[in-house]
Amino acid sequence: VSCSSNACNSLQSEGSSCSSDGSVCEYQVSYGDQSHTQGDVAAETLTLESKTGNPVALPKTVIGCGHDNAGTFSPKGSGIVGLGGGPASLVSQLGSSIGGKFSYCMVPYAAAKPTSTMNFGTNAVVSGNGVLSTPLISDPSQPTFYFLQLEAVSVGSKKIAFQGSSIGGSGNIIIDSGTTLTLVPTDFFSQLSDAVETQVTGGTKTSDPEGFFSLCYVPDSSLKLPPVTAHFKGADVVLTSDNIFIQVNDKVVCLAFYANDQLSIYGNVAQQIFLIGYDLPKQTLSFKPTDCTNT
Repeated sequence: VSCSSNACNSLQSEGSSCSSDGSVCEYQVSYGDQSHTQGDVAAETLTLESKTGNPVALPKTVIGCGHDNAGTFSPKGSGIVGLGGGPASLVSQLGSSIGGKFSYCMVPYAAAKPTSTMNFGTNAVVSGNGVLSTPLISDPSQPTFYFLQLEAVSVGSKKIAFQGSSIGGSGNIIIDSGTTLTLVPTDFFSQLSDAVETQVTGGTKTSDPEGFFSLCYVPDSSLKLPPVTAHFKGADVVLTSDNIFIQVNDKVVCLAFYANDQLSIYGNVAQQIFLIGYDLPKQTLSFKPTDCTNT
């Protein structure tokens, strides 16, 4: 698209610029895990597969056509689906057609079925037994992010209060489907890691072969993990072993939390095996324990 287009103008706050000859709108985006992509802003008919069997065409969708992509991008992926609240996101572009509602259900990393499911519009409403809801908090200065209020995390009988990020108004942690680990302040991480280590039984404690994670085990049939609950405002989300530990190789699992004092993020390992629904008009986020391999 051209530099004078509405699409280019709407993206100025997100880093769009003009090519050296002034003809093409360009973009540059960096992510929290140090991945980055830059290239041309383009318009395309985006076609999505549907569970009904009839593909859905979305004409004139604004996309970033990346020419320089580096970081943790998978070679099997076509790109990043922007689900944030900014003007360039797919959710924002779909607008009133989905009523501000979308949901996803992410399968575990080790699942035999590797595909997770997304829904938009009325099919994205999360309902039924077991649904827990918490306020979805927006910060006008950072429209891309969805903030939640995490009050504490319990490991067995030990409840650890959570302070988190000071940004986001009353929100103190971002929920992000694109970040793998859950990032928490160093002091909180130390308390959480110590509580988990103290209460784990069985298995064999080991070191991470890559030297990245601080609490790892060689799992066996004797390994038992303590119950862990994330206490969001109005929603006590009980986590499973798939939410707490991540498998780093065939023999080692590690605590899927990481110390970060800049920004707290509730990552996608913690979101696995839950149907998670966003209702932007009502400003609520809902969790429902779900076998995502059958959705």
